[in-house]
Amino acid sequence: MVSLALLRGQRFLSPPLHPREKRGHRWWQLITVQGVIKLVISLGGIIPEFFYPPGVNRMRIVDWEDPRRPFVFYDNWDHVTMYGFFMLSGAVDIVSQACRAWQNAKLERAAEALAFCVLTLLMAAHLENKGALEVRVHVLFIVPTFLVSLVLTIEVWVPDQPTLWVLKTWMGLVLSSWMLQLSVLMYVPPSGQPWRAENPGDLAFLTIFFCWYLGLGAAMLAAVYGLCSLWHRRFSSWTEVPGAKYQPCPRGYGNEELEKLGTEAMLQDGGV
Repeated sequence: MVSLALLRGQRFLSPPLHPREKRGHRWWQLITVQGVIKLVISLGGIIPEFFYPPGVNRMRIVDWEDPRRPFVFYDNWDHVTMYGFFMLSGAVDIVSQACRAWQNAKLERAAEALAFCVLTLLMAAHLENKGALEVRVHVLFIVPTFLVSLVLTIEVWVPDQPTLWVLKTWMGLVLSSWMLQLSVLMYVPPSGQPWRAENPGDLAFLTIFFCWYLGLGAAMLAAVYGLCSLWHRRFSSWTEVPGAKYQPCPRGYGNEELEKLGTEAMLQDGGV
């Protein structure tokens, strides 16, 4: 999406949607795929946190039978809170695009930025009572998470900056792949030997390994951009998408409908 947006010279990363009444009346014409994906994946993460393996129930927050009233299953509630805010972001996307007459893109970006800000806070809190290896892995996880949340927060007010699109995509790619690597490092190392937290060499190599991830993410972005550039040059004329470039619509004083649409769009863009 970023590569094509850059090649087409788009003003925004995601094309603005038409008014609700012009998108059809069937539910699949109104429901956003990204919003549904957020809801489904978040729900798929919440249910195992509470009920996996089968027969367990971790929905209890406080052990009321203990006189000290300890907070139980805090790691699971940490993860559920993270998934819950991404579920909220998906719900905001669906309501904004399917239920309102005009899409509120700023509200959608704000909800997504909030989800990543919460993720950053929860990962910072997740460092409590962890070993040196787990702390190092999670700190390296927090770095791209914070950058993504920062970029998304800026995009609430400044969404038309291609540099921010690239940075967000790069850090998002590193973040997602490092999360998988985190699981491999902590639970199933390819060598069969666990990482030694007491060994400074292992901790140092972990940081080097993360820097390799940064370089790999940049290389992947460059490769995707190169492939999209080839496709765009050779085949875009065959499959030209109408309105790929968003230019100000020429409006005459006699065209009342265009004047009305322009006024509503300006009002929508001015408020969250």
